[in-house]
Amino acid sequence: ELRYRASPWQRNLGYPLAMLGLLALTGISVLIVCFHVLELLLDDAAMPRGIQQDASLGQVSFSIFGSFGAALQVVLIFYLMVSSVVGFYSSPLFTRLLPEWQDTPLTKIIGNCVSLLVLSSALPVFSRTLGITRFDLLGDFGRFNWLGNFYIVFLYNMGFAGLTTLCLVKRVPWAVQAELIRAFGENE
Repeated sequence: ELRYRASPWQRNLGYPLAMLGLLALTGISVLIVCFHVLELLLDDAAMPRGIQQDASLGQVSFSIFGSFGAALQVVLIFYLMVSSVVGFYSSPLFTRLLPEWQDTPLTKIIGNCVSLLVLSSALPVFSRTLGITRFDLLGDFGRFNWLGNFYIVFLYNMGFAGLTTLCLVKRVPWAVQAELIRAFGENE
């Protein structure tokens, strides 16, 4: 119903641009994780431990690409946060936790708060483990012992890159094909 009420500009320009933006962010995330996997294989310094040098905030860039890279890291972390929340609430186990407009009991509100707190607390470790950022985000998350284990970090990165690529390869062509069939009216 929302699709039919949308303006032609929104349907023909807004939705495709949003889809291309999501595809680009996902592709950039996978590309950064693949480069991080190569760094892990070639250099021990790529492990997501705490920052060894005494770098003061603002004096040293945490990105190779300077300000553009730092802005890209912020956008990617925000994208990972939003996609984690959407993925969490889309899983069959937690769809019952979705809040309802003006009819959400207190226990469900508390459950949502706890879930969002756990997701937001895991985000800095998630982004460091994937190699998206090296910044500690107001906490020395590099002190976790398992972040020094090469095999865990390597498998985590490979799992993320592999499963995300599999999702892209599986979902995107089918969605594009369905939209093309719908657009050209070849419903059989």
